[in-house]
Amino acid sequence: MVETFGDRRQDVAVWEMGGQGVFVKEVQAAVLDGRADLAVHSAKDLPSATADGLVLACVPERDDPADALVGSTLEALPAGARVATGSVRRRAQLAWLRPDLTFTGLRGNIATRLAQAGPDQAVVVAVAALRRLGLMDHATEVLDTAIMLPQVAQGALAVECRAGDEEMLDLLAAVDDPAAHRMVRAERGFLARLGGGCDLPVGALAVPEPAGGITIEGMMASPDGHVLLRARHAGAAGDDPAAVGDHLAAYLLHHAGGANLLDERDGALQ
Repeated sequence: MVETFGDRRQDVAVWEMGGQGVFVKEVQAAVLDGRADLAVHSAKDLPSATADGLVLACVPERDDPADALVGSTLEALPAGARVATGSVRRRAQLAWLRPDLTFTGLRGNIATRLAQAGPDQAVVVAVAALRRLGLMDHATEVLDTAIMLPQVAQGALAVECRAGDEEMLDLLAAVDDPAAHRMVRAERGFLARLGGGCDLPVGALAVPEPAGGITIEGMMASPDGHVLLRARHAGAAGDDPAAVGDHLAAYLLHHAGGANLLDERDGALQ
């Protein structure tokens, strides 16, 4: 069993540890040094750039990418109610929708997280996590992606193996879902343009179109949710999925004010 840095530090918010990558580096190292032949990740935990020596070999059929509230529905939460989430993305979007809410951190396994829910408060969890554990009956409300964009690649699994391992690549191709893989590539392309492990609240969701194209919607926000930028972009059949995501991120950065959010973030860190 490989224990990651993120597993060991349950007392620290994921974004404070560096965000994406804290749950994957030790697992990737096991593949690179030959202790394992492949690594299965929650795709949302992967940095946007694949580690040297590895390849993202397959993305199986994707589960529901949405987020859910446990405890209370969004509308039923009273003014000043507490919402528990360790995600700056979830916090910013909820603060944009309901600036009256208060927020607290959330770490630990699903059972630990669900225990913090109550009738006048809520915790936010991924629908896919609840579904995989048979706990969907705990969901009070599934948040429509029209109001809460998920994290990049949320609901998807990503399987990595060593670059050049043709036997493993052939085996994994049998469980790859080409449509899901393309959508994940588009969303990762979006994140890569924003800086890979961008610590600002960002989210994206790509969906396939009947004619073979891709429509991707993305957002970036200030940590307090006072500013939230959201846009979508459609790519044609045959377009490189990563380039479709990159195009959307470039629009948010250079035409919708996203670069100002990055500048403000950098100024606050100095």
